This record gives sequence, structure tokens and C-alpha cells, in this order.
Amino acid sequence: MKRIVFMAAFLAAAINAGSQNAEPVDDFKPSPVNQPGHAYPMVDSQGRVKAQLFAPDAKYVQLDIGGVKYDMVKDEEGYWTGVSNPQDVGFHYYQLVVDGAMVPDPGSLFFFGACRYGSGIEIPAPDSDIFALKNVPHGQTHEIYFNSPSTGEERRAYVYTPAEYSKNPDKRYPVLYLQHGYCENETSWPLQGRVNFIMDNLIAEGKAVPFIVVMTYGMTNDVQMGGLRNFDIKPFQTVLVDELIPYIDSNFRTLANRENRAMAGLSMGGFETRLVTLARPDVFSRYGLFSGGTYSPDDLKDHKDVKLVFMGCGSKEFPDGVNNAATALNEAGFNAVSYVSEGTAHEFHTWRRCLYEMAQLLFK
Repeated sequence: MKRIVFMAAFLAAAINAGSQNAEPVDDFKPSPVNQPGHAYPMVDSQGRVKAQLFAPDAKYVQLDIGGVKYDMVKDEEGYWTGVSNPQDVGFHYYQLVVDGAMVPDPGSLFFFGACRYGSGIEIPAPDSDIFALKNVPHGQTHEIYFNSPSTGEERRAYVYTPAEYSKNPDKRYPVLYLQHGYCENETSWPLQGRVNFIMDNLIAEGKAVPFIVVMTYGMTNDVQMGGLRNFDIKPFQTVLVDELIPYIDSNFRTLANRENRAMAGLSMGGFETRLVTLARPDVFSRYGLFSGGTYSPDDLKDHKDVKLVFMGCGSKEFPDGVNNAATALNEAGFNAVSYVSEGTAHEFHTWRRCLYEMAQLLFK
């Protein structure tokens, strides 16, 4: 038995090493999130990224993606070109290193992530159809500002309303409050997450009931990486529960009650979701954690009328954790669902898939 296990592990390692070291194929195509008219960066069918930068006076340039730096080579005209190893499918932040300075790639669109506006690239996934722009009725994503007395600021949020919203002036809708991750902001779900297209497609296919999605900035106090134990949820909880939700209920046609209100988030946003839903079971009836931890039966002992507990992550994260947590919750009488995104880690395609799966279960 030990020999069989050893051989299986050896073969798996060999296959993985082979995929990393396979000869690059010559089928690079521009990334779908490039600046208009820019051919670079490019992606091939194996998930490799090819970047190019014109910097004739630079001494060295590197492509920095997935925590690995790849040296780029300069040609006679002053163009630096470099290629990465295969990346997981989905969206990734990256940057270029020019003589030691971290800079965005001028060929890519800019996204807020990793605590900065910078470059992003899309590695085509076999299920990218779930967030594709299709010929279906499209909802609207509204940029709104609401007053926050607790912070002394006018704060911003994005609100997705389904395509039928403007055509049914007497109809009211349930609401999902959806949070971003650490070092991201309220633009992250609309841009990187492709929320509007995921919702448009699900609703058009009859897989999800129409509902509103609200996305706002979740960081109301400073927290450094590694310092989550010191994070105080109360300031953001006040903004969300006492300021944003009343604004949304007053300015959009919502079903303004706990039964028709859900909260979910990715990573740090999942951590926030867990803390808020545990502290305020009177506000939300459906909870979603995307790579953001789990709930236990003891956590929810005072939440007996919760309608749905959704917990998801990538297969390269902690799949046993979410699966075991869902089993324990179901055995305790809760409606719990676990989801594992195959082949992905702590990244946006995991969270797009989580939203796609959870949205089909909400408010039914």
C-alpha cells in the first residue's frame, strides 16, 4: 500500500512538473482585458503570460505575476519581452519591475487590487461563459454616494439592478450585500468579478431570481497584513447596517426585511460577512463566505431561522474545511451548501464561481 501511495504521489508530481516545463506553444493571443489597440500582454493556450515593454534606457525589466518574477529580454529596438510559467485560469493582478521600480503595464487595463491600481490579466477558463458579455437583457450598475455620519464622509457604493427593474416600477426586489477582499475596494466586484454579466446571464437563463446587488468599500479602519486579530468590525458594521442599508431601502425598490436580505464576501470580505452576520442575525437571513472561513453549529446556535449558509473556496485552498463545515451544519439542521472551485486558489475566478453558484440558491 505504501508503495502504491508513493507511486501515485510521484506520478502526480511528475505530471505537474511536466505541465510547468512543457515547451511553449506558439498560439499567444492578446489578453481580453488589454488597453484598446494593445497587443500585449498576451496569453497562450497553456496559460503562459507574455509581456512586452518599450524601455530602451532600462537596465533590467521583469514580469512579476503570481509571486514569481520572470526576467525579460531586450531586443535591438529597446523592447523587453518575457514569458511566465502557466498560471491558473481566471483573473490575476501583475506588475512590471523596471530597474527595481514596480510599475503597471501600460498595455493592460487598470484594476484596484493588491492595495493599488495596477495591471490585470485574464487567463481563459473553460467556464468563462458564466461571465461572458452575451446578447441578453442587461441590468444597470449604478454608482451611488451615501452620507456616513459615523465616518464623517460621503461614501461610495455600486448597485446592480436587474434588467427588468426599470420596466416593473411596482415590483420590489431582494438584496445581496457583496464585499470585496483585503487591499481591494468597491470597484473590485464590478470590474474583476464581472458581477453584472454573471447576474444578467443567470437571470436570462432562468437560473436565478432577479435581485439587487450592493457593493461598497469595507475598510473603515486600518488593518495590516497579519493583523486581522486586531480588526474591529464595529465601524464597518455601523456603516453597513445603520447607514448604507437604510439608504438603499429608501432609494431603491427593495424588499426591506431580513427575509429578503443576504450578505456575502470574498476573503477579507468573507471575514467581515461572518462577523457582521454573527453579530446581527436580525438583519440578514442568508450568508455566504467565499474563501473567507466557515461557520460551525455552535456559531449559529441563535440563528435557527437562517435560510442559507454558503461556504466556498478553491480546490487549492481548504476544500475539506468548507465541506466538513457544511456537513456539520446540515447534521445540526441548517441549510448549508459547500462549493469547491476546481483548479483554482485564492483568486477571482474562485469567487466568480462562488457567486455563480450561490446566486442560484438565493431568495428561492
